[in-house]
Amino acid sequence: MIKRKQFIPLLLSGITGAFVLACSPSQPSGNNTASNSNSTTNTVENSKGIPIGVVLAQTSNAALLGQEQVIGAKMAEQYFNQQGGINGTPIKLALQDGGGDEQGAINAFNTLITQQKVVGILGPSLSQQAFAADPIAERAKVPVLGPSNTAKGVPQIGDYIARVSAPVAVVAPNAVKAALKINPDIKKVAVFYAQNDAFSKSETETFQQTIKDLNLDLVTVQKFQTTDTDFQNQATAGINLNPDLIIISGLAADGGNLIKQLRQLGYQGLIIGGNGLNTSNIFSVCQKECDGVIIAQAYSPEIDNPINKTFRETYAAQNKKEPPQFTAQAFAGVQVFVDALKAVDQKNKLDSLSLEQLREQLNQAILSGKYETVLGNISFTPEGEVVQEKFYVAQIKMDETGKNGKFTYLK
Repeated sequence: MIKRKQFIPLLLSGITGAFVLACSPSQPSGNNTASNSNSTTNTVENSKGIPIGVVLAQTSNAALLGQEQVIGAKMAEQYFNQQGGINGTPIKLALQDGGGDEQGAINAFNTLITQQKVVGILGPSLSQQAFAADPIAERAKVPVLGPSNTAKGVPQIGDYIARVSAPVAVVAPNAVKAALKINPDIKKVAVFYAQNDAFSKSETETFQQTIKDLNLDLVTVQKFQTTDTDFQNQATAGINLNPDLIIISGLAADGGNLIKQLRQLGYQGLIIGGNGLNTSNIFSVCQKECDGVIIAQAYSPEIDNPINKTFRETYAAQNKKEPPQFTAQAFAGVQVFVDALKAVDQKNKLDSLSLEQLREQLNQAILSGKYETVLGNISFTPEGEVVQEKFYVAQIKMDETGKNGKFTYLK
């Protein structure tokens, strides 16, 4: 169990896109393959810390999610180094901007694996990117932990691929059940999803199956692109069918704009947002129209263990709000790497292993470990699927100005 200590004060308050961009290295060119280095040069001796790669969306339409993840990863780096790192050796995050598309993630993975010689990678932000970039790490035998890759099939990419983000099939149905508790008279449901995003397509399949399983009437399925800003046609088509519930699978920018336009066109029923909308950064997009949106959660600030209490207090002190799910999942991902590296070091000192040996033993340790994290107690199946004990549902509550809001957790 991790003992509770105070974090060194973090310079994370008021983080904006400018801060995140300032942390972002230039994006190198890359191809779709990364060769596995034959060098046995010790990665610990030749760095100022044990390098852990981090590939998150700091730019693009996915940056509203990635910004929160960067905060979580950097908080974890500072916290665990304050705790002594890996038995006295610090970790060092090698941060790369994965952008919001496949090529951005591919370039970042190639750089981290072949140039920066990382022991493992946390990322990328999107499932669509994971399907493109994770095979590169798999071929190079570099452990990957997906912080927010919840689409079906991600852990099955390979033996070195795991995720701390619970699959959408487990989390998403909770939101529909919560909506039925709020309004038991729901019968007709309209579904909207981003057809160019792998996660959104996977999530909408789960939502549509849940609608069927609960004997609700799916009246329409409307498609859009994550790059869209005008949703008048889809919104009007959906509203004309008088749905009692609308479910949206997309990202924060497009999803937030869709919510806003649905409300402006007169829709007054319940709205469920998928995991891509699960960020307080959506408040500035849909503003007062965000109020009442229901979103299933893999994290709650109320999780009662020492590491989450310290995480919550520190985040709230610096940001004047509760920590969101994406920040918590990124923090947990770094923690899994740290705890697994400690386990490897206890068996075979890290400075006695080649990089290839370290990566292999780290992967084995990740999959066999049990972790008390900010997400609660988690572990992994042999194929890398996270095993998590509890899930939650929250509803957005906006203030009178329509500019500030919070996630209120439903019982």
